[in-house]
Amino acid sequence: MNTPELPIVATIAGQVYSRADVLAWEDARIDAAARKVGLPVPEPGPVAQRREAWLQSKRGLGDAELRRRLARDIRVADAVAELSAAVSRRRRVSVTDLTVPGGSAAGFVDWFNEITSSSNRDEMERACPDHFILRMADGRQEVIETNGGAPLAALFTIDYDDVSTLVTPIDPAFDVRVDGVARSAKGKAIGGVRHQFRDTPDGVHARLLVEFPLPMLPSIVRGHHFHLACEFSNWFEAAIAADA
Repeated sequence: MNTPELPIVATIAGQVYSRADVLAWEDARIDAAARKVGLPVPEPGPVAQRREAWLQSKRGLGDAELRRRLARDIRVADAVAELSAAVSRRRRVSVTDLTVPGGSAAGFVDWFNEITSSSNRDEMERACPDHFILRMADGRQEVIETNGGAPLAALFTIDYDDVSTLVTPIDPAFDVRVDGVARSAKGKAIGGVRHQFRDTPDGVHARLLVEFPLPMLPSIVRGHHFHLACEFSNWFEAAIAADA
């Protein structure tokens, strides 16, 4: 599925990155994700083409085999996340701002909530190379992905109906939100998301934030900046294309 590229601008730690910068990161992560699960790296070409080829490679391998190949990563990452969360209830955050030309905050969030609740896995998993499995299970979103610069893929769930353990305050300047608590495989709160959106004269300003346990390595938190920029840029492009 090809959608028109938009000149979305990402701001990370005060530095501005173009859509081309984020696409270059995505292109490199396609190779890394394929190698992690022992699949051939998609042929060189436009990022949109390689993105679709990588999605179909994951589909061809199947969920059961993806889980088997990532089982060790998941076990270790889950133990580390639970231990980190037990050490301190304080959080380390990864924040990325996007300036999106076109669309609306409410329109995007409606679209995002629909693909989440309907378990539209193509839209969910296509958005970032490090998304191995994203699906709804027992009322929560089950996620198997590599977080930022982490060496391991992790399994966790996000409950978008629960914000009880989030520590990031709501910014009243943003009137639309997607937020929820992230839990380990055993159900322990290990972090969460607080994504906030507002309309601008030209489109949407998105402030994307993930809470990690405080002991999480800063390199992983920093690495997640581009993960957020990648997935939400692709989702915004898809949402605006769908509305058109």
